[in-house]
Amino acid sequence: QVQLVESGGGLVQAGGSLRLSCAASGRTFSSYAMGWFRQALGKEREFVAAIRRSGGSTYYADSVKGRFTVSRDNAKNTVYLQMNSLKPEDTAVYYCAARSGVVVTTTQYDYWGQGTQVTVSS
Repeated sequence: QVQLVESGGGLVQAGGSLRLSCAASGRTFSSYAMGWFRQALGKEREFVAAIRRSGGSTYYADSVKGRFTVSRDNAKNTVYLQMNSLKPEDTAVYYCAARSGVVVTTTQYDYWGQGTQVTVSS
């Protein structure tokens, strides 16, 4: 069992930055691929970014490529999402998720956090 807790969301102006964190419980964090997803009001949950267990490879949705950076610190059981050049269309609840095995860009993850709201004003 893995418990995930996101933090770092908030209200920011367009062009600004936020850094989300996701702290995981348990001793096997390094055995999980980690993903970030978001869900805007009235829309389906969508993939944002993901990172392999070792942190060696990262993956991004086209809509955030070049603006967002996913990273992890396995010693701290934490995964991060650095979001720069934020746009109003980035407004959503952001979720982190953990998955045994390889990275996928679908919602097929085993564990989910409760989400953190990110609001970007124009």
